[in-house]
Amino acid sequence: MSTGPGQAARGAVVEIRDVHKAYGKNDVLRGIDLTLPAGSVTAILGPSGSGKSTLLRAINHLEKVDRGFISVDGDLIGYRRVGDRLHELSERQILKQRVRIGFVFQNFHLFPHLTAIENVAEAPLSALGRPKAEAYATARRLLDRVGLADKEDAYPRHLSGGQQQRVAIARALAVDPAVVLFDEPTSALDPELVGEVLDVIRSLADAGTTMVVVTHEIGFAREVADTVVFLDGGRILEHGPPGEVLDAPRHERTRAFLAKVLV
Repeated sequence: MSTGPGQAARGAVVEIRDVHKAYGKNDVLRGIDLTLPAGSVTAILGPSGSGKSTLLRAINHLEKVDRGFISVDGDLIGYRRVGDRLHELSERQILKQRVRIGFVFQNFHLFPHLTAIENVAEAPLSALGRPKAEAYATARRLLDRVGLADKEDAYPRHLSGGQQQRVAIARALAVDPAVVLFDEPTSALDPELVGEVLDVIRSLADAGTTMVVVTHEIGFAREVADTVVFLDGGRILEHGPPGEVLDAPRHERTRAFLAKVLV
């Protein structure tokens, strides 16, 4: 089924193969292997410094990997293969790839000089070259979808944290991505605002877009995720259905982590 502007695109398969990343002598990712099925929701858990955000940023090539590769529906992200070697794509080619991969940051990253509707319409206008009327119509639909139809003319400084994050989600959806990445989308919010953002993400889980959510919200992971991945020290210690990883973890490190966050 085809999708129109502002509707969820068909979810893509994400393949992560033997991905390594180091900053100097600090090995952040140490051989990550994952397959994320089309339309799946994957929650990534782990302590600070475990490599969660780095892995997320590697999926859309905001971080270059040192070894291994990542593909979306079979297309290498950030590289093209020539024989046995990988060659990095131009920035323009990488930006074109990123249109298929939405990213929602923990600190919103909205343009402060643009209104809510302008923030949402910006990427369709600049990256996709859509007509202004079409881009704004899409932006209005998406703001309505995240419960902010009455805030289209508000600037970020006049919105609560929860409202800013919902605008950021609408912005990520405005280019019809096949994959949406969420980097701890509730960590910068006051506790009473967490629920409204999780409700929006929850509503997207049935829309067919592949989602990867780095989160500390264990209840949300249990309810929404198809797969939970536990990272520690740059390695996947275990992954599987929420009922297995959260209720019967095999690894002692996972049990210790969950014992702390579930207190």
